[in-house]
Amino acid sequence: MELITHNLIGVIIQILCFTFLLFPLNIVCTILFAYISHLFCDAISIITYHTPDKQEGDKFWIIWHYIIYLLSFISFFFFIIPYWLGMLFANIIDIWDWFILRPIQNKKKEKNPESKWGEKYYLHRSVDWVRDKLFFWLPVRNYKKSGILIEIFIIITLSIIIGFLGASLFIA
Repeated sequence: MELITHNLIGVIIQILCFTFLLFPLNIVCTILFAYISHLFCDAISIITYHTPDKQEGDKFWIIWHYIIYLLSFISFFFFIIPYWLGMLFANIIDIWDWFILRPIQNKKKEKNPESKWGEKYYLHRSVDWVRDKLFFWLPVRNYKKSGILIEIFIIITLSIIIGFLGASLFIA
């Protein structure tokens, strides 16, 4: 899934944990459930238009990603102050794999193109396990442009849930 989806789920998880659990269980459960949510969201991302590689020549892909990046920035901007913990841990797998491990691995591959350094440390391998064990029955629609409708539906549904939960944009 995209950053906005992880952000919205992290917000929902933090609201629920901080509403129904006492300190320190609210913090521990927010971290744990937000992390697990990433595994499940990415596991089902095969039903959305979520290509594993860039489609630089495809205008549809480019426009869709501009929209997603804009929505992700807006969600980050609106929710970061009160819900940073849920959002951080809902995205921690991507932060580790894409912004920490992959740049290091790319530097190592510049020196040794055959290097397999770091591959066993990717957290997305857990996503593959969840997908293979629990969601093997889902259709693979990564390259089907109509998959954006599913992602739009998910984003709207999560936004409505946040509205019903009465998300505060301010620390109370």
